[in-house]
This record gives sequence, C-alpha cells and structure tokens, in this order.
Amino acid sequence: MKKLNILLLVVLCSTLVMAQKTARKDKGFFKEYKPGYYQNSILKGIEDYEVKVEAPKADKRFKIDYAGMDIPTSVDQFTKVWFAPPVSQGNTGTCWCFSTTSYFESEVYRLYKKEVKLSEMYTVYWEYVEKAKEFIRTRGTSLFSEGSEANAVSRMWKMYGVVPLADYTGLLPGQVFHNHAKIFEEMDAYLKSVKLSNAWNENEIIATIKAIMNNYMGVPPTKVTVAGKEMSPQDYLKNELKLVMDDYIDVTSLMSSPYNTKCEYIVPDNWWHAADYHNISLDNYMSIIKNAIKNGFTVALGGDVSEAGFESMAQTATVPTFDIPSEYIDENARQFRFSNGTTTDDHGVHLVGYYEKNGTTWFLIKDSGAGSRNAGKGSKNFGFYFFHEDYVKLKMMDFMIHKDAMKEYLPAFKK
Repeated sequence: MKKLNILLLVVLCSTLVMAQKTARKDKGFFKEYKPGYYQNSILKGIEDYEVKVEAPKADKRFKIDYAGMDIPTSVDQFTKVWFAPPVSQGNTGTCWCFSTTSYFESEVYRLYKKEVKLSEMYTVYWEYVEKAKEFIRTRGTSLFSEGSEANAVSRMWKMYGVVPLADYTGLLPGQVFHNHAKIFEEMDAYLKSVKLSNAWNENEIIATIKAIMNNYMGVPPTKVTVAGKEMSPQDYLKNELKLVMDDYIDVTSLMSSPYNTKCEYIVPDNWWHAADYHNISLDNYMSIIKNAIKNGFTVALGGDVSEAGFESMAQTATVPTFDIPSEYIDENARQFRFSNGTTTDDHGVHLVGYYEKNGTTWFLIKDSGAGSRNAGKGSKNFGFYFFHEDYVKLKMMDFMIHKDAMKEYLPAFKK
C-alpha cells in the first residue's frame, strides 16, 4: 500500500511538472504591416520624400499575438543604469555605431560620472574610409556596405579618435535625419567602376570616397576645443574620455569553436575578419550579461531582430512557444539557427536596464532604429524595447563589455 501511494505521488508530481511546462502556448497571426515612425517621420523628414519614396506595399507578416500576455509596459518598471537619451540613426544602416557609441557614453559616466554626447558620424566616416582601403587591398572582394560590428567603433577610435557630437553631426544645415541612401549609392557605384576598370590608385580612390562623404556629411574636424583647450580627436579620447579601448571585450557563444578560446565571428559585417571574440558557454554568456547590468555595467548587444516574437508595435521581443519552448533553448538550438541562417546578424542595440518578474529577467533595450519609436514621441517608451532573457539567449549573438564585468572568466582564456 505504501509503495502504491509513493508511485501515485510520483505520477502526480510528474503530471504537474508537465502541465506547468506546457501551460503557456503562444499564438501567432498574420499582422498587416502598417507605416510607423520610419515612414511617418524619418522618410517624411528627408528631402523629396513624396517624389523619391514609394508607399509601402500591402504586407502581412506572421507575428506573435501579444494580446492578453503579461509583458512589460513601461520603462519605469526597469532598474536602469545611466545612458544618454535615445537618438535616431535615421535612414542609415549604422546601428552598430549608434548602439556602441551609446554604450561608451554610459561607460564614461560609469567610470568618471561625466555626461557626454559623442559623434556617431565621425566614426562612420572613417569606417567607410577603412572599408574602401580594404576593398582596394583585396581588389574588390572585401564587403563594402553600411553595416559593421560593435568592435568597429573601438577599432576606429584607436585609429582616428572621437569627437563630441557638437563638433560633427554629419548633418548638413536644415537636415533633421541622417540619410545615407545617396551617399552609399554613389560610393558603391564608384568602387564598382574602379573594380571594373581595374584602376587601383589608392590615393585617388580614397580622395573620391572622402569627397562624396564631405558633400553629404561635411568634413570631419581634425581639432576640437574642450574647456578652452584645443586638442586632436585622439587626445580627446585619451585625456577627456579616458577610455582605454583594450579594456573592452567582444564575446560570443558558438559551438563551432571551442569554448574559452578566441574566434572569428563569421558574419558579413565583420568585414575585416576580427578573430578576437571570446567564445564562452551559453550559461556563462547569460550570466555575464545578467550580472553586469545588475552591477552597474551596460552592454552593447548584436543579433537578430527579424523574428515572429519581435514586435515593434508592442516594442517587445520574446521567443514564442511555437518557435521553441523556453526549456529547450540551449546552445544546440542557438547554434542550429545560426548555422542554417534563420538567426542573422541584423542589428546592434544597447542594453541599459533590467526587470525581474515571475522568476525571469527582462532587459531594457535602448535602440536607434525606427521601430523602437512607434509608440510616439509623447511616450516614455520612445526609443526602447523590452527583451525577454530567452530572446537574448537564443537570438542575440554577441556583445561588448568592459573586462571588469567578466574578470572571473578571463583566466580560462590564458590557458
């Protein structure tokens, strides 16, 4: 009799556990795509919008149905670390620079309690120059595009320094939003013509690339004045911001390379083939992120935002159960999606806060993209997303962080 009771108890407990695991069952639906902040504000703020830009075609996309779901609704629910207010990247593919520049602004405040607003376009300008140089060196086989990675910012700052936003906005008089459509089109067409004619004169090519950018963005400064003192962009980084670029570490979690070793993050936007990403286990990957934000460190994140669980109108990102239930999200699920191309390297964002509820962690994401602004300028949520930890675990493929936020993990890389 006693054995029978024990057996019944085991069966009952197992049933309850299974019921808990299958209790949540998300639903999806085909949601009609409607113009948002990108069409209604950014494109309308660009000259000749009515003539040059066609109205978006009717489009339905399969998305998670967030109706009735218990998700964050306000940035006020989050414990936040200091960050500069969100700014728009406009009509450009430069999220990598906006997110990482925002990250470094937070670092300056964390380390020195100094509030700064830095120029994104100064970095973008020199990144294009370096891309053009690599295009020349490889005789046209290196990728020339608008995209890049977080560590492109630290790389450019090492080479060219950085300047305050007030010294270089990259906007011409009267411009409200950045628009790189024409800039990139002209540079890309020019480099393709160079390749076609086999006319590899580096000085001439770089001068032409700079001339195109100077026409649309203005000439970047070689000197800035801070508190009455004139200095170079390199001196501004060293003496005013006092950030040491070698203190910042790029991290990924991929099964394609051994854990606790450095590897190349093989995506098109890593066009210079940086192979110094610290590859760690997924459990450690998530632990570092969670512990960092809870201890005053922010994080520059990169990954995939083209998912059914990523809904810009709700400003929320989760992993629906019809994709994969939470308990099955592990390194295999992550690698499988990256290897088969269903996880892509779309976007860079800045993780600036956290909110714990019902045993799970949500992250506050500051974003320069248009979708995060669909709530409207009057909303507190303007410029933000709410990412569930499962979404970061499965879909955000790399991050940049200060070495002090993961110092306990670094000795393993020296073995």
